[in-house]
Amino acid sequence: MALLERVGTLLRANINDLLAKAEDPEKLARQLVLDMENQLLQVKTQVAIAIADQHLLLKKKKEHEDAQAEWRRKAELAVAKQQDDLARAALERSLASQRLAQGYVQQLEDQTAEAETLRGAYTRLQQKLTETKARVELLIAQHRRARTAAKAATAQALLGTHEKQATLNRLSSSVKDAEQGNTLSRTLTAINTSDTLEERFAVLEQEDQIEALLLELKGQQRLT
Repeated sequence: MALLERVGTLLRANINDLLAKAEDPEKLARQLVLDMENQLLQVKTQVAIAIADQHLLLKKKKEHEDAQAEWRRKAELAVAKQQDDLARAALERSLASQRLAQGYVQQLEDQTAEAETLRGAYTRLQQKLTETKARVELLIAQHRRARTAAKAATAQALLGTHEKQATLNRLSSSVKDAEQGNTLSRTLTAINTSDTLEERFAVLEQEDQIEALLLELKGQQRLT
């Protein structure tokens, strides 16, 4: 009875609800399959025992029925031989065999009902096990796809981060290049400005030299 109660609990269990509420549905699903397989094996063993007991009871019932018929035949023989005491003894044994046979009839009925109950439980549990295995395979496939999708999303996020970093690097490089260009431009401007000043001072110095030479020539001419 304890075995049938455990089987009944498994049969009544809503696999989808159990898996939906579990922290680790895949682990629970595998455990459910193992439990069902274990219970199925036990039920199968009990079915075999129940059938063997049924055959044994049937054999005992027939033996007592045969004994009843044999003692009845002997009682008839004793009556034919006018052996009333012997006939009475044979009839007494025949009645005893009849009572035993009737007792085995009731036991056989009970045992047959138990065997049928076990057979039914075995069949239902076997069907439940098949359904659960199919559900577990689907669940595992879903979890694997979910894990793959999560990994892909993580990889995509990392790729996006790398792309963003690369973009920032390019922008940073562009800013540096622009800064360097501005520096170079300012340097060139400064250089150009410096060159212009030097040229202007050179012109002034040249003019002074020319004026000095001119005065020198005039002085020489006056002396001459």
